[in-house]
Amino acid sequence: MNQDSGRRAERAGHPDSATEAFVAHRNLLFTVAYEMLGSAADAEDILQETWLRWVGVDPGTVREERAYLVRIVTRQALDRLRALGRRKESYVGPWLPEPLLTAPDVAEDVELAESVSMAMLLVLETLQPTERAVFVLREVFDLDYDEIAEAVGKSPGAVRQLAYRARAHVAARRPRGTASPAETRAALEAFQRAVETGELQSLLDVLAPDVVALSDGGGVRHALLRPVVGIENVARLLAVGWWKRDADRSVELVQINGGPGLLVRVDGEIDGVVAVRVENGYVTGAYHVRNPEKLSRVEREIAVTRRA
Repeated sequence: MNQDSGRRAERAGHPDSATEAFVAHRNLLFTVAYEMLGSAADAEDILQETWLRWVGVDPGTVREERAYLVRIVTRQALDRLRALGRRKESYVGPWLPEPLLTAPDVAEDVELAESVSMAMLLVLETLQPTERAVFVLREVFDLDYDEIAEAVGKSPGAVRQLAYRARAHVAARRPRGTASPAETRAALEAFQRAVETGELQSLLDVLAPDVVALSDGGGVRHALLRPVVGIENVARLLAVGWWKRDADRSVELVQINGGPGLLVRVDGEIDGVVAVRVENGYVTGAYHVRNPEKLSRVEREIAVTRRA
């Protein structure tokens, strides 16, 4: 077999090996893209773009498949993140991350569960795009600085500075006290009772004085146009405005983004998802997603992982 024939034979077998590598790393790649974007729909688009680039790569140039694939995803996600920033400027009302129905075992990986939580994704929204990429790759996926530098197109020294700045920024905004799964579940059960019965006392007992409520209807469904702050205002909101009292409503406790959440159905159709941020036993943030475009990933479990 001459050299050209050997190359053709190698390329003929490449699609199968490329597919195997991509499938093996797919859940990891989705998680990287989702944590960078806060949007499962956009993360899926990034995976499609990554696949198209991956099958065109000469396998002889790839030293380590995981690092190479993460680099493609990161670069694509950074471009998408900058475009999303422009889209969010014209978004109607507060923008919340797209919720995911996750498997119960995600909660067992505490770092992963925190990193995909609605509260943490909102903190990551306050970072600049490259800072967010560096933080996610370093703090969540434990990539070394050289790998991250290749992924974001910066020097290792610059990446170290970005990581330091992003870490300090997140530390100042992440939950101030830890919450056990039991505390978060108790808070959600109080929300559930309020939704189902209108009984607010048990909910008032778990709301922090400075609690903030946000809802995202995307301009399609009724939702808050600005945050509601303070225990009295949030309680009043829940009493009169957040739920359709005259509808056939059901509320199910499910795993949303690695922790307990509520799936609300009205007349049998998914109407929204509620997640909370719990600190020191009290709810400091309540996040209600009603935008229909963001509710397609709460009917079946989505796999997220920090490992291939």
